[in-house]
Amino acid sequence: MTCATTGGVKIGPIEVWPPVVLAPMAGITNAPFRVLCREQGAGLFVCEMITTRGLVERNPKTMRMIRFDESERPRSIQLYGVDPVTVGRAARMIAEEDLADHIDLNFGCPVPKVTRRGGGSALPYKRNLLRRILREAVANAGPLPVTMKMRKGIDDDHLTYLDAGRIAVEEGVAAIALHARTAKQHYGGVADWEAIARLKEAVPEIPVLGNGDIWSADDALRMVARTGCDGVVVGRGCLGRPWLFKDLENAFNGSPERARPTLGEVAEAMARHAEGLTACFDIERYAVADFRKHVGWYLKGFTVGSELRRELATAESLDGLRAGLAKLEHDQPWPPNTDTPRGKSGERSKVLLPDGWLDDPWDCPIPDGDAESDISGG
Repeated sequence: MTCATTGGVKIGPIEVWPPVVLAPMAGITNAPFRVLCREQGAGLFVCEMITTRGLVERNPKTMRMIRFDESERPRSIQLYGVDPVTVGRAARMIAEEDLADHIDLNFGCPVPKVTRRGGGSALPYKRNLLRRILREAVANAGPLPVTMKMRKGIDDDHLTYLDAGRIAVEEGVAAIALHARTAKQHYGGVADWEAIARLKEAVPEIPVLGNGDIWSADDALRMVARTGCDGVVVGRGCLGRPWLFKDLENAFNGSPERARPTLGEVAEAMARHAEGLTACFDIERYAVADFRKHVGWYLKGFTVGSELRRELATAESLDGLRAGLAKLEHDQPWPPNTDTPRGKSGERSKVLLPDGWLDDPWDCPIPDGDAESDISGG
């Protein structure tokens, strides 16, 4: 399948071509991984989600998370917050201190410790609270475009995405991304691409980006063709596979060429990734430990013995990691049938919510500070 399209997706003054966004993922989309992805293909690459409270309080960990490589332009930050005033202060801080060129707001996190306090994907059910947060963010962001990422709703009986989309348009949001699952679905089941089409019909004034079940570049083309969305947001599909962005750029430019790296080329990317994390975190042992979760994703589909996999996944130093990578069969070709789900999956039996949360969709309670978590998702 090929596709050639002219013009990018406009997010305020930022034109994104190809119309592809790297979804923010906690512990994943830090600067080293973003750089690897950006080298493969163009798009908009969003940093890990950060909490508004952590930002305005200048928490040292938060301030490290918003560091960008000098090659990164435009710079995108995703904010997560539940208090309109704090969200506004965070947006103003980003604009006034030139911390980024684009602000995205997270209303998609389905993690129980977040939703049970009224945050994440639970929050859009409270329409007036959502409106207040969006209004404060847009008003304080100055010239920076503000976008939002959300889910369909809490569950099939409490869908919020169409109301949230209209509120976003009314409050000046520049674009909307929809993960076409409910909070109850978590990362299980099949994404409802038809919901993306319905949202696009409901908010023709601004770009709509689709998210969910994009495991290959051809999946992205199918989503755009089926839903009419303006672009795609890629999350779990690029885990251990930064070259997916090369495929996406080729696909949107009408080229059938797809990246098929050998195991040796994958090993080289793994080494660079770990080295980048070391430079980012400043502590080698911590960086290599952080890299361990990527090993299985990078090696997915390749024939690698269990002992060597274990050696790579338990390395404690760059030298140890490099020694393990040297043992890989570098000429081994890219395996077939790897355009399949990666990362976490599974559905929740129910969504944990504050007592009485579903009683009135229009009241405007502000969740307590514990609703702000540094666990991303969406």
